[in-house]
Amino acid sequence: MKVALVHDWLNQIGGAEDVLETLVGLFPEAPIYTSLYWADKMPAHWRSWDIRTSFIDRLPFARKRQQLYFPIYPFAFEQFDFRDYDLVLSNKSGFCHGIITGPETLHICYCLTPTRYVWRTHQYAEQERLGRLTRALLPPFLTFLRQWDRLAADRVDHFIAISDEVRRRIAKIYRREAAIIYPPVDTSRFEPSGRVEDYYLIVGRLVPYRRVDVLIEAFNRLDRPLLIAGSGRDRERLEAMAGPNVTFLGYVPDERLPDLLARCRAFIFPGEEDFGIAPIQAMAAGRPVIAYAAGGALETVIPGHTGALFAEQSVAAIVAVVESFDPLLVNSAAIRRHARQFDTEVFKQKLTSFIEEKVAGKESLPMVAREVG
Repeated sequence: MKVALVHDWLNQIGGAEDVLETLVGLFPEAPIYTSLYWADKMPAHWRSWDIRTSFIDRLPFARKRQQLYFPIYPFAFEQFDFRDYDLVLSNKSGFCHGIITGPETLHICYCLTPTRYVWRTHQYAEQERLGRLTRALLPPFLTFLRQWDRLAADRVDHFIAISDEVRRRIAKIYRREAAIIYPPVDTSRFEPSGRVEDYYLIVGRLVPYRRVDVLIEAFNRLDRPLLIAGSGRDRERLEAMAGPNVTFLGYVPDERLPDLLARCRAFIFPGEEDFGIAPIQAMAAGRPVIAYAAGGALETVIPGHTGALFAEQSVAAIVAVVESFDPLLVNSAAIRRHARQFDTEVFKQKLTSFIEEKVAGKESLPMVAREVG
């Protein structure tokens, strides 16, 4: 079976790229079609992959500011030719599900979310602090993109959602059913430590929608140690508002992350994510997670067992949950067992079974048609 992988863009590392890495492991001979590829910002070993880009990759500033070309991404993905493939797997949060395949090609879309800035525009503009001019120019493009995005979903043969929250969005926006297969997390990298230290921890890119600002305000009031691992465009603003109890670690290498997670009192997750890989990593290290009760956290954090949830992204709500939850009373081994259900091997098994089932179903269609005829 000849397979192709499709990804929105390759210019930064995040959860979508973790999924892609696993897909390449499953299908090492499959080429990767994407809108743009910034090799210098991606892992060095990716340079041995067969990565095929669209014309957007050659446009000015595209790799640094991919948002500039949002209106033409649909056209870019429609230009790829998939006639030679039996199976195409799209790994989508943007527009890559809109590829055009013939009836002989099976298209399965692993959907991280329906395109957020198209369907949750007000929330996205608020979180990303878009300027007044940008907001004024967006509406006509958004109308076109919504129409295209909705019709492009009909080109997909089967959807897979990363969480029940995303499954509901797919049903509402695309009017399509979706199976749920949680994203891959390499839980084997993490294990509990015999020593828990007096600090709380958050790990991730410092961007506005993560709501690290509210977390900092809460810990300023609590006067408890908070470590922030990661960097991003919001760092300067966040450092300006942080008290002496808040420490910015910047980028933390992968080899240091397991120990950092295993020794924290609790991992804090104040933003809304479609799934959230970092909390699973913390639980794999045996540590509880205190998270905002929305998105994927509702499916991964079990209050009283693997952590605690707070209902509002507010200083008062975070202060209350931190003061009331004792992370030293949790069972680290039980938390780790819970995290194992999200392991990479579980993802591979479930995805492989799903693909085999759909391929078998597709191959049986001509026979059914002949019998009906």
